Amino acid sequence: MASTIAAQQGGTTSAHDRLLFVGCFIALITTSFGFILRAMTLDQWGVQFALSETQKGEIFGAGLWPFAISIVLFSLVIDKIGYGKAMVFAFLCHAVSVVLTVQAKGYWDLYWANFIVALGNGTVEAVINPVVATMFRREKTKWLNILHAGWPGGLVLGGLVAIALGDIAWTTKFWLILVPTVVYGLILMRVRFPVQERVAAGVGYVDMLRELGALGAFVVLGLVFAELGRVFGWSPMMAWGSAAAVSVLFGLAVKSFGQPLFFLLLLVMLPLASTELGTDGWITSLMGPEMQHIGLNAGWVLIYTSAIMMVLRFFAGAIVHKVSPLGLLMASSAVAAVGLWWLSGSTGIGILAAATVYGFGKTFFWPTMLGVVSEQFPKGGALTLNAIGGVGMIGAGIVGNALFGFWQDTGKAEHLAKEQPAIHAAATVERESVFGAYRALDADKMKSLTAEEQAVVAKTNEIVQKETLGKVALLPIGMLLAFFLLWLWFRSRGGYKPIELDPH
Repeated sequence: MASTIAAQQGGTTSAHDRLLFVGCFIALITTSFGFILRAMTLDQWGVQFALSETQKGEIFGAGLWPFAISIVLFSLVIDKIGYGKAMVFAFLCHAVSVVLTVQAKGYWDLYWANFIVALGNGTVEAVINPVVATMFRREKTKWLNILHAGWPGGLVLGGLVAIALGDIAWTTKFWLILVPTVVYGLILMRVRFPVQERVAAGVGYVDMLRELGALGAFVVLGLVFAELGRVFGWSPMMAWGSAAAVSVLFGLAVKSFGQPLFFLLLLVMLPLASTELGTDGWITSLMGPEMQHIGLNAGWVLIYTSAIMMVLRFFAGAIVHKVSPLGLLMASSAVAAVGLWWLSGSTGIGILAAATVYGFGKTFFWPTMLGVVSEQFPKGGALTLNAIGGVGMIGAGIVGNALFGFWQDTGKAEHLAKEQPAIHAAATVERESVFGAYRALDADKMKSLTAEEQAVVAKTNEIVQKETLGKVALLPIGMLLAFFLLWLWFRSRGGYKPIELDPH
């Protein structure tokens, strides 16, 4: 890693900066190492704690959406309190969440353990994104892609460890998250963090807030308040009304409606993050039955696509030089849609080919969006850069993951109601979610079914799980249209050009 940095910078990067980048890289690896362990343990939690598919999605989502709270809150104060103190908080969150997870007794224990790890993950990105964008201010998209090779790198590492350990208790595997946690903690204790680009250019704090404005604040706060409302029993009107009120007050205080382009990018980030992170969180479960048919662990699909991402992100610079960031995002959306649609109908070795296409498609989504925001809104400093990541995580957490679980639960119930009404009546219960009331299979009631009836349910599960991936393909199709319209808008203004601040 250090030699790669030196080579791509012409050998001019100092040893200190290389160490700083490596520390940021390993911190990101830690976040995804835990992510894939949670993804590969989700079904075990479902069995052990009698969880519905939607409840599993909500728990996994709790490992994502609180990310927005810490990444945005730290972005507001990180230039004052310092990056080092923020990373101490991240370290503590990662360590505490491991302890709480292995001691969990049910739904809410798992929910809050995942909530805490998400706070730590958000804090990590609140630090590393502006640090790297500042270190490589003239090649932001390139270096943010290289930095975010750490995410799939952690997925590959964690997935290989989980599969290699086989049937060892999942609690034992979770203790291993502490290894990369300690490594990044020791490295980042030794380094000095740079002055953020906005601060170095003399752009004021209020000017940073104006880039977000009332519109941007409403997207962030609306999503956060919606999930808090679900947890604490608020009505949707109360949750969204509170978000609107606070956003209006914020807009009046900073005298800014917000940047319309940034508002649009925040909205596009919702399906983008759900396509990448939401699918990654569920793909092990969704592809489980089909992978069993060919005698392989379903985790190999996520490991394989993550390996593709890791390698390609190291070469993002060459691609961005030939294709604009928006062109890259358009191409990625089209390829990801094809890959997901293909996966939904794949069997046997065809899964590998479809997974390859999906892996290529999802590779550049997240870091390229960070690059676009960093290049177009440098005055927003850490706030706009991290707000886009925060909205992505919360979108994947409360919309993407829960939606994929909801699609599975309702799909299974609908199939059974139509083809096996007796099983539907005997084995389903009504539950509540952010999408409203729904009927889902109940683990306890399933135990009373005969072996033949359980076989029917298993076949239904297999059908619906693959159908769900086909539905997910609709998200990148919508993104393709949005990025095309943005590309046309930039073209009408002379083409896509990064905005640079004068550090002097």
